[in-house]
Amino acid sequence: MSEKRIMLGNEAIARGAFEAGVKVSSAYPGTPSTEISEYIANYAEIYAEWAPNEKVATEVAAGASIAGVRSLACMKHVGLNVASDPVYTLAYTGVNGGFVIVVADDPGIASSQNEQDTRMIARSAHLPVLEPADSQEAKTFTKYAYELSEEYDTPVILRTTTKLSHSQSVVEISPREEVEDKPYERNAAKYVMMPANAINRHKAVEARELRLAEDASSLWVNRVEGED
Repeated sequence: MSEKRIMLGNEAIARGAFEAGVKVSSAYPGTPSTEISEYIANYAEIYAEWAPNEKVATEVAAGASIAGVRSLACMKHVGLNVASDPVYTLAYTGVNGGFVIVVADDPGIASSQNEQDTRMIARSAHLPVLEPADSQEAKTFTKYAYELSEEYDTPVILRTTTKLSHSQSVVEISPREEVEDKPYERNAAKYVMMPANAINRHKAVEARELRLAEDASSLWVNRVEGED
């Protein structure tokens, strides 16, 4: 019989990262995202750190991904502004090990200076977004984001909100998946975004978006509820 626990949304995201086999987590604290990394620090299997800012957190996690392991970067919505330089470029380079960026938005301005919508930034950066609705989905979507990241060769944004981060619901617990590290291969054309390489990688971004747009209608996370 499976184990179930009542978890905060942020705790469930941390659990999802653990179960997905994540090995590196880097974050900058900021409500409503802070507790994710505090919970992740309880898992000895994950190297977890606070970074000096969100840009550094993104770059640390990106480096781990390029090296071949699943990685996580966490921040609040205004922190995504600080991280925008590497985020926009990482959409071009793609990933090696799965790479997820958790961004916690703050509708209603409970603890922030604005209400910006991460979904609009993701559209601009050409990155896919998953939006969980409760703690169970927070865990499940986190795990699924790594599958999407590796299948489509892209960072994936997991967008949460204050209510989701700090509300509780029942979560079904699963064991950790030990994911084999992907081999690192020197590939300047993919990872070094000098103009000539970036122009070619832009073609890969466009092709990926077309594939995602076509596949999205059949992905199990993209569904309509409540219809007759």
